[in-house]
Amino acid sequence: MNALPLLGAPPATPIPRGGPLARKGFRPFFLLAAAFAAVVVPIWLLALAGLVRTDAYFDMVGWHGHEMVFGFAAAVIAGFLLTASGNWTSRETLTGPALLGLSAVWVVARFALIVPSVPRLLVAVVDLAFLPAVALAIGRPIVLAKNYRNLVMVGVVLALWIADLAMHLDVLGVWPGVRRRAVLFGVNLTVLLVVVMAGRVFPMFTKNATKVATIRSHPRVDALAIAAMVALTLLDALAPDGLAGTVVAGVAALLLVARAAHWGTRHVFREPLLWILHVTYAWIPIGLALRVAARIHPAIPLSLATHSLTVGGIAGVTLGMMARVALGHTGRKLEVGKPITAAFALVTCSALVRVGLPLLSPAHTTQAHQVSGVLFTLAFGLFLATYAPILTRPRIDNKPG
Repeated sequence: MNALPLLGAPPATPIPRGGPLARKGFRPFFLLAAAFAAVVVPIWLLALAGLVRTDAYFDMVGWHGHEMVFGFAAAVIAGFLLTASGNWTSRETLTGPALLGLSAVWVVARFALIVPSVPRLLVAVVDLAFLPAVALAIGRPIVLAKNYRNLVMVGVVLALWIADLAMHLDVLGVWPGVRRRAVLFGVNLTVLLVVVMAGRVFPMFTKNATKVATIRSHPRVDALAIAAMVALTLLDALAPDGLAGTVVAGVAALLLVARAAHWGTRHVFREPLLWILHVTYAWIPIGLALRVAARIHPAIPLSLATHSLTVGGIAGVTLGMMARVALGHTGRKLEVGKPITAAFALVTCSALVRVGLPLLSPAHTTQAHQVSGVLFTLAFGLFLATYAPILTRPRIDNKPG
């Protein structure tokens, strides 16, 4: 397949200072997200085994939830939106030293959360500085270009910041007991972004690659599916264990399956950059269905639904999108070799083990954590090893970006 811009035509701008890594938002943030994923999960496994401590600021479980949503996922979201908003509007977002500075804020926040000597208020200030800066960077070109359709992305980033703020207010004693609700809100918002993005690009990617004329999207079903996810996100923020949320989760699962009925999934399995998106998207309706099942059968842990959404849906889709965006926006063909194909298989198996093994054999839940964590780490380690040279070198066609 030929290399095509994934997110629109890049704006024509001078090459920024700071080297290739500072040319586009996807470069530093995809690199940081992959490196973080490959490191943070082993730390989590060691923490579960009692060999390290991660409770300098949050408690151990709170740290894990916060860092997977507001650390890993937030970095991927930043990289994607900083790139996309510039291309949607033909106006640049952040490049050069400003982009590297924003990346440094993200990095400093990750360390601040695990260093015991850092004052708690300072930790909160540093961590909470990141998402508003991302919102400002993507919002400015959108407003200047009157590209109001995409202002919703600014709103989602700011809503993520509110969820992050709630977690910090819990730790600081201002809003005790809100942590779980805030993490769930963050997960739902991230899933909502994936759902919106999938409807916009998955059918297009598949039709362009396979040339199957019948592949299409369903705008009305797309709108209903997005509305259901918005409703679920709001309900979980207000009453996370309510029956209404369970009902809406079931409706959303059905709509998410229905919208993908003509996405051409059966045609994608020869192309890794396609099947990874279709297969990992499926973990989202599976996760929502598991939530309903957990309500009906209390023996099914609700955490399986959460990890279907996070390990399968969020991590899997973002791995596939990072691989695709990095190729397209560095002037390369949209083709991957065996290492990245293996990474796609590993992240898929990670979700399968993390969700499937405890479901079939609850006695092996600990082993599921360990095996899934190793597979997840290997997947992002392979991505990092393969894509670090791509992300840190200039485009092969010498164009900006």
